[in-house]
Amino acid sequence: MEYRTLGTSGLKVSTLCLGAMTFGEADDKSFMHQVSCDEATSQAIMNRALDQGINFIDTADVYGQDGLSERVVGRWMAQEKARDRVVLATKFRFRMGDGPNASGASRYRIVRTVEDSLRRLGTDRIDLYQIHMQDFDTPEEETLRALDDLVRQGKVLYLGASNYAAYRLTDSLWTSRTQHLEHFVSLQMQYSLVVRDLEREHVPLCRKFGLGIIPWSPLAAGFLSGKYQKGQTAPQGSRMEKWKERYAGFDKDRNWKILDAVRAVAKEHGTTETAVSLAWLLQKPAVSSVIFGARTLGQLDENLKADGLRLTEGQMKSLDDASAYELGYPYDFLSRIQPRW
Repeated sequence: MEYRTLGTSGLKVSTLCLGAMTFGEADDKSFMHQVSCDEATSQAIMNRALDQGINFIDTADVYGQDGLSERVVGRWMAQEKARDRVVLATKFRFRMGDGPNASGASRYRIVRTVEDSLRRLGTDRIDLYQIHMQDFDTPEEETLRALDDLVRQGKVLYLGASNYAAYRLTDSLWTSRTQHLEHFVSLQMQYSLVVRDLEREHVPLCRKFGLGIIPWSPLAAGFLSGKYQKGQTAPQGSRMEKWKERYAGFDKDRNWKILDAVRAVAKEHGTTETAVSLAWLLQKPAVSSVIFGARTLGQLDENLKADGLRLTEGQMKSLDDASAYELGYPYDFLSRIQPRW
C-alpha cells in the first residue's frame, strides 16, 4: 500500500481510504436504508482493509442514523485494539436531532458534536475532524476558533473541510493565517471521471495552499464500476436499483463514453473498471487519498486492485478526453489564451 502525506501536513495516510457510510444496518428513516451492510460484515471489511495496509477510515456523525456508523467503527476499534493503527476521520455539520441548533457549525454546536462523536467512537481524540459543508449562517471565524480550541485541547489533531465553495475556502485559509488559528489541511469533495468540476477552482487552490484533496464518490455512486450497461436497467441489488432517479441522471452520452474509455484501459491492464477509475484520480494533482465504500468483502477487494496501478500518459489522456467537460466562463476564455488544464 502506498502512503502519502495529507496535504502539506506530516500525517501519512494510505492512498485508499475506507469510507464507513454503509456500515451498520440503517432503518427506513435513513437515506442508507437497504444500501448498507450489517455490523459483522462491516467489521470483516475493516479487518481485511487494515490487513491490506489501509490505515485511513472516514465516517460522519450523520451516517446511518443516530451516529450508527460511528458506533460500528468505535466498537470495531475497541474489539480489535485498532485505535492506534488507523487515522480516524469523522465529520459534523448536518442535522442530528431536533431544534434550531441541531445543525450547523456554530461554536454552540461544535462543542457538543465533538463530544458526541468521541463517545460514539470510544476514543479520546479524532485524528481528522471535518466540517461536512460550509455553514452560510455562521461566520467562518467562529467555526475556526471553536475548532482551534479543540486542537489545543487535544480532542482533535487535524482539521479538514468538505463541500466548500472555493471563495469560502480561500476566506477560511486567510482567516486562519491572519488570526493565527489552526487551518484546514484537507478538502473532501466529490471528484470522479464523471464529476470534474473541482478542477476549475478547487484543484489550483489546493495545490497553491497545500491542502490534500480527498475525493468522495470516486466511482460516481458505482456507475464507473462497470456493472451498468447502456440501455439496460440497473442490476438487481445495486444502489442504482433503489436510486432510480439518480441512475437516470447518469444516462447521458458523455457518461457512457467515459465508461467505454475506462473499459478499454481496464482491458489493457487486465484489471477492473473500478481499479482504473480510482487510479486515474490518484494520478491527479493534490490528491492525497481516495475514499471508497464497500458493502461486501468482494467490493473491498475490487477497490484494492487500484493499489499500485499506474496508468500511462496516453491512458490518462484518453480518459481525460473522454471525460472532458465545459469549463464555462471565464475558465474557457482563460484556457484559450493560456492553457493550464
